[in-house]
Amino acid sequence: MELRHIRYFLAVAEEMNFTRAAEKCSIAQPPLSRQIKELEQELGVTLFIRKPHNLQLTEEGQLFYQYAHRVIDLVNRSVEDVQDIQSGLHGTIYLGLVEGHAPRMAAKWISVFHKLHPHVQFNLWNGNSDDVMRRMRKGLCELGVVVEPFNEEGFESIPVYQEPWIAMIPAECPLAKEPGDTVDFQKILDYELIIPSKESRLDEISSWVQDTTRHLKIVCRNVHMLNAYELTRNNVGITVYPASANIGIDDSVVIKKLTNPSVSATYRLVWSEKHHLSHVNEVFLDFIRQNSEAVSL
Repeated sequence: MELRHIRYFLAVAEEMNFTRAAEKCSIAQPPLSRQIKELEQELGVTLFIRKPHNLQLTEEGQLFYQYAHRVIDLVNRSVEDVQDIQSGLHGTIYLGLVEGHAPRMAAKWISVFHKLHPHVQFNLWNGNSDDVMRRMRKGLCELGVVVEPFNEEGFESIPVYQEPWIAMIPAECPLAKEPGDTVDFQKILDYELIIPSKESRLDEISSWVQDTTRHLKIVCRNVHMLNAYELTRNNVGITVYPASANIGIDDSVVIKKLTNPSVSATYRLVWSEKHHLSHVNEVFLDFIRQNSEAVSL
């Protein structure tokens, strides 16, 4: 058994698709399929249940997946440790980020960390919290920044930032013309709303409604904050989002902090309990622990 067999197996197990796994490994699909067959023959077991439009790990495949991860983690760590002795920390940090404040925060982390460890490279990926967690479960990112609430099962996390929820209001709306920089959430219920697409966000915002006879008037749910801002600017509705959605392009949108209730969004750095972090990611995690605390705006 060679390391390439293990790497190819992990790629297929994570993608559950030979075509995507082949692209990930930069080889053609037929050679990849042959390599997996050779591995199964050597082990004397079937690792995958192959169906026309579906691929599943067998019980033996699931067990081998756990050991394969440990092997590759150990190999990567040994290479990094040896290289570190000679010329400092090496490796690539794959970091998944939600929108909002996470990209700004990551840029500050990377700016300082890169000065300390110039040979480390970063690969950043953006999506909503659900997207980031799915990517981490597949092993495509070792670290991720998400916003509560999220499915914490199988993950450890630390808080790294906190910000208030706001309302982005079309300038011509009566609520925008009220004095002060806050707005009562209960008043917003009279208007059509634009909210994040994540299902748990809908549940969270719905829980803020004090009058049980009233319901949210949702006109749009979306992932990207720029979409929300543009929809508000064109008077489609009032956007309810964490504060970092405030892009502040022009005066056609008025930003007010939510009250009644006054709520905040907490960003957390997460990593898997099941997969051992590579050495470079462990160093980066320790760096964040020492240099970042949950901050309120």
